[in-house]
Amino acid sequence: MTFRVGAHVSTSGGAQKAIQRQEDVGGNCGQIFAGSPRTWKVAEYTDEEGKAFEEAAEGKNQGPYVIHSTYMVNLATPKDDLFKKSLNCLQSELDAAETLGVKYVVFHPGAHTGSGRENGIARIIEGLDSLDIPENVTLLLENTAGKGTTLGRSFGELREMLEGTEQDSIGVCIDSCHAHAAGYNLKDEDGFEDMLQELREDLGFENVKVLHLNDSKDPRGSEKDNHEHIGEGEIGVEGFKNLVNCEELRDLPMVLETPNSDEKGYAENIEKIREIRE
Repeated sequence: MTFRVGAHVSTSGGAQKAIQRQEDVGGNCGQIFAGSPRTWKVAEYTDEEGKAFEEAAEGKNQGPYVIHSTYMVNLATPKDDLFKKSLNCLQSELDAAETLGVKYVVFHPGAHTGSGRENGIARIIEGLDSLDIPENVTLLLENTAGKGTTLGRSFGELREMLEGTEQDSIGVCIDSCHAHAAGYNLKDEDGFEDMLQELREDLGFENVKVLHLNDSKDPRGSEKDNHEHIGEGEIGVEGFKNLVNCEELRDLPMVLETPNSDEKGYAENIEKIREIRE
């Protein structure tokens, strides 16, 4: 099976522009936003734009692609107005994925902001059941760093959400930085095996569809979500060797959200992942 690794790239100038940007950094799968990540605005793509994106991706042998939901979405909120806005936004992103032929939409489950863990999870399940997930799209819950009242820190909490919903086209995206920040040990062999066992027993590998590969600037268990270049953070090269060569996870599409600047960007990080892939 072809190793699939890529990065989160811009759609500035049109969605299909992302494909060449991915090619330029050496990726063969990837992730985009369907709007501005810090607003409620979601792009409405025409069928022609969708066809152009799909044909460009096929022409470069890229895929699958992921749409990352806006950071505004919070399905765990007890506030009805925010809950409704979150649902409408997520539905628009799912519809955009259908038009573009994008396979996955990933979102952060949200924070209960004081209503309590059980109420927050129940609210997320209510939201999931309210969505109309298109036939060829899978909605992914992303694990979180666990700061404050955010939910989805543990694999067990994610399982509760999956088991509670009546939706079939649903799964999980595991972010390495978030897992590290939540206290999981990716770096040490024994610690990594413990994480895999929990993943196997509490969530099930069959529910994991995508990996986000990000090193961390902060210590394990810090609950801080600060991404670092691959191998240069607290997870380190050994942690990523464990992750990208793990038998149960190695064939999943892997998307980088590492720092990206003129000095060092996605190309170097993708190359690093390819180097440590056995």
